[in-house]
Amino acid sequence: MPTESTVFSQLMDLLPLHEFRKCVSRYHGNHKVQSFTCMDQFLCMAFAELTYRESLRDIEACLRAMASRLYHMGIRGRVARSTLADANENRDWRIYADFAHVLIAQAKVLYANEDFGVDLNATVYALDSTTIDLCLSLFPWARFRRAKAAVKMHTLLNLRGSIPEFIVISDGKLHDVNILDILIPQPGSYYIMDRGYVDFERLYLFQRSGAFFVTRAKRRLKFKRRYSHPVDRTTGLRSDQTIVLVGVNTAKDYPVPLRRIHYVDPETGKGFIFLTNDMLLPAIVIVQLYKARWLVELFFKWVKQHLRIKAFYGTSENAVKTQLWISVCVYLLVAILKKRMVLSYSMHTILQILSLTLFEKTPILQVFDSPNYTNEYDCASNQLELFDL
Repeated sequence: MPTESTVFSQLMDLLPLHEFRKCVSRYHGNHKVQSFTCMDQFLCMAFAELTYRESLRDIEACLRAMASRLYHMGIRGRVARSTLADANENRDWRIYADFAHVLIAQAKVLYANEDFGVDLNATVYALDSTTIDLCLSLFPWARFRRAKAAVKMHTLLNLRGSIPEFIVISDGKLHDVNILDILIPQPGSYYIMDRGYVDFERLYLFQRSGAFFVTRAKRRLKFKRRYSHPVDRTTGLRSDQTIVLVGVNTAKDYPVPLRRIHYVDPETGKGFIFLTNDMLLPAIVIVQLYKARWLVELFFKWVKQHLRIKAFYGTSENAVKTQLWISVCVYLLVAILKKRMVLSYSMHTILQILSLTLFEKTPILQVFDSPNYTNEYDCASNQLELFDL
């Protein structure tokens, strides 16, 4: 069935525009703006993400070549690289950060019942960070080491659907454990973290909030065993203990019992020691929860492969954060599209198809409805996949 809307426009129709306007109004994004609005900026940057544009000049050339269709894409202002550069430089990045959280709320509902490999009727999060390297001469504000610049993307990933629910973009010097100071634990939820987040004073806040954590113990942890529980050694479990901390500082920081689980991977022979404040779940489920933490590593690798967060269109802190947050918005938008249209393709495949069809005036569902198309290429590919259940 013919349509007057481009595929790009139909995709952007999924955006809650009234919420976007609220975000713009909150930070006065369109103050004294006559032609190139925040929505124009967002659409241009989203186009660049979806079509893998390399630079501002590249964005300008492609959009001007399709000038007759820009109106149907929702872009009302004149596209010029200097205008887009100024917008990225000066318009508050928090507009797009707030809007990303609006999309996170939508995606969370859609993926609430997704399976992540562990039979547990609770919300499970994985907390981790990834470092995005920058050139020190171009990004001096992001100095990380003597001859290196970087920013960090701290992410709390909901393992049901790999939806990032909490993102903080900081300079590369911020230690991961400091993120626990701004994280608000949800009662009854599980938080999976590596041992870089082990700070017992901060972890005790999870206990007081009614939330659960699973992490790995650091070496030379001082503790006293209270109880030992029976384990099935054929599963790789070696011990399941109730302990109390006896270190000078740790005993004060975490004054209640903990659970210590020793597990040896049957395949690799590598040993792991886990700490958790959950005293009821079977020990093997605690192990499975920590194994599921790999999904956040997969998320970071996938994002770095398929979204524009390695090459930046601007060098200021505001421009970098604007691009990162719009990248997150695009990721969430495609995830929402996949779920609402019940698409069986992987996220990688959806992005590849969209990159070639954005200017087509075809119903968007028809774009993904080719009976001759298969996912054989993706199955044989080395590319990382998400949402391929």
